[in-house]
Order: sequence, then structure tokens, then C-alpha cells
Amino acid sequence: MSANEDQEMELEALRSIYEGDESFRELSPVSFQYRIGENGDPKAFLIEISWTETYPQTPPIISMNAFFNNTISSAVKQSILAKLQEAVEVNLGTAMTYTLFEYAKDNKEQFMENHHPVNLATSTSNTISVETPNTNSSSKKKDKKEQLSKAQKRKLADKTDHKGELPRGWNWVDVVKHLSKTGSKDDE
Repeated sequence: MSANEDQEMELEALRSIYEGDESFRELSPVSFQYRIGENGDPKAFLIEISWTETYPQTPPIISMNAFFNNTISSAVKQSILAKLQEAVEVNLGTAMTYTLFEYAKDNKEQFMENHHPVNLATSTSNTISVETPNTNSSSKKKDKKEQLSKAQKRKLADKTDHKGELPRGWNWVDVVKHLSKTGSKDDE
């Protein structure tokens, strides 16, 4: 069987496997993209696989140059490509595009373990001001400045939006729970 016949069979298989899968894109009959991770997932990334004339006897070209990946450091991209290259060597001579996409999906967490999305809100300054709820009725607000450790900042960044602000109501008291706690003592 010639390389071209192999490629045609694999192309048909890919089209039927990924039919209706919005993560998969056929850029051309020899070039494919797959988004690993859901849309909006900060650890999602795109892999592009292009077949050479002699694929699958020779390795495909694997790229992570898509604009979608522009927040991922080149070191993380290099480590992902290196891991995929190992899978290529094991599968050389066989249809492997599906295998590579699935391998990336199965290992997404491990591939992206060193990826830290850039959060401009927390990296601009070392101090984060925290508003303390004011108990007296005067309208002055106190700003409490604290030095936070990296772990604390990361935790705070996870809870905040892209501007570094906590979502509205993050410190609200659940009135029903609050009242039921105080009410139960009276009942006894």
C-alpha cells in the first residue's frame, strides 16, 4: 500500500471519528488541528499535525504555533512537543494522528502542569488591598494592605476576575443560614 493510500484511509477515519467534534479542524486533507481542553479552559491548547509526502513511514510535522497557544510559554510548548515526538517514534509506520490527539487529551494535565496563565492583575504589585467590612456607620472605608505569599496570591487570583477584583457578594453572609443558627438556641 502506498503512503497516499494510507493517508486517504486515515483521512476517512479521522473524518468519521471526529464528525461533529468542534475541537477538531481539518485545515487541509493533510493538516489537522485539535483543541485539547474546553473553550475557556486556561490550560487548553491547540495541536496542529501536518502529514509529509511519505507519512506515516516518516513522522508528521507537529506544531503548537497557533495563535490560540500564545499564552503558553515556549518551554511548556517544547516539553509537550517532545512528549508527542516520543509517541510518534513508537507509532511510526502506522496511522497515528488520532493516537497523538488522544494521547494529548489523556495527558493534558501532565502536559500543562508547568503552565501558569499570566494574571496581570496580581503580578503588577506585591501588595493587594483588602477592604475590611466597616462595622460602624461612618462612611470612611479602611484599606488594609498586606504582604501576601505567592501561594496566597495564587489563591486570591483564582477567586478574582481578570481585573483582580473579587466577585460581587463574595463576603456576604447567608442571612437564612445566619438566622437559623441564632434561632435554634431560642427553640431549646
